[in-house]
Amino acid sequence: MSQNLKAREAAMGDTLIHDESAGIERLLEIMRRLRDPDTGCPWDIEQTFQTIAPYTIEEAYEVADAIERQDWAELEGELGDLLLQSVYHAAIGAEAGHFSFQSIVTNISNKMVARHPHVFGSESRNKSADQQTRDWEAIKASERAGKAQAGTLDGVAMNLPALLRALKLQKRAARVGFDWPDTGHVLDKLQEEAAELVEARDTLDHDQMVDEMGDLLFVVANLARHLDIDPEEALRRTNAKFTRRFGAIEADLAARGKRPTDSTLDEMDTLWNDAKAREKSGQG
Repeated sequence: MSQNLKAREAAMGDTLIHDESAGIERLLEIMRRLRDPDTGCPWDIEQTFQTIAPYTIEEAYEVADAIERQDWAELEGELGDLLLQSVYHAAIGAEAGHFSFQSIVTNISNKMVARHPHVFGSESRNKSADQQTRDWEAIKASERAGKAQAGTLDGVAMNLPALLRALKLQKRAARVGFDWPDTGHVLDKLQEEAAELVEARDTLDHDQMVDEMGDLLFVVANLARHLDIDPEEALRRTNAKFTRRFGAIEADLAARGKRPTDSTLDEMDTLWNDAKAREKSGQG
C-alpha cells in the first residue's frame, strides 16, 4: 500500500472517529485503530478472546445491576460498555480470519428471523406465549441437532454462573420427562440433602462436604424452578437486603460512636432485627 493511500485512509479514519453521528461505524473504526499493530494502544493490541472474556461477563452483570436499580442513565453507559465487548471480540475474530462484525450481525439476524416464523414467516401469530416458548425451544433443538449436539444437555454453556447453569440443565432434563411431578417431592429431596450435608460435616472429608453442598444447592435451584422463581434474582434480592440491613447496623453503631469490631454479636443481632422491623414498617 502506497504512502499516499495510507495517508488518505488515515485521514478518512480520523474524520470518522470524530463524527459523533457516525454510529456503529465510528466505534468499529475506533477499535480498528486501537488494535493497529503499528500505531494502536499497546494494552489493546495484547488482548485476546481469553483476556477480554472476564470483562464481557463483568459488563453484562453491570447492565443487570443498572436495570435492577432502574438507573436509566447508568444503563445507557453500561449498554455501551457491553456493546464495546462485542466489537472487541469481533475485531479479534476478524484479525484471525474467524468472522467479522458484519458476519456476526448477519448470523444473529438470520437466527431471529428463523426463530420467529410467526412474525417473519407464514405461521399464525394466534397462539399463546407458552406455545411460542415451546415452538422456540423446538427450533433451538433443531439447531442443536444441526450442530451435532445430540444430547439433551448439550449446548448449555459451561461458564454460566453455577446456579443459572443448574436451572438450565434441569429445564432441559424436564423437557424429556426427567423431573419430579410436584414441589412436594422436591421439598422431600431438599430435606434429604440437608441431612446428608449435616452427616458429611461430622463424618466426611472436605471434598465430600463440597459434593454434598453442591447437591443441596442443585435441589434448591430445582425447587425455585418448580415455584417459577428465578434463583439468581431471588439471591440478588437477598444480597441487596443483607447489604441494606448490615449498612443500617453500621449506621446505628456509628451514631453511638462504635464500629462492628467494637460490638458483640448480640448487640449487632438486635440492631439487625431493628433494621428488619423498620423495613417492614416502611421506615427504613
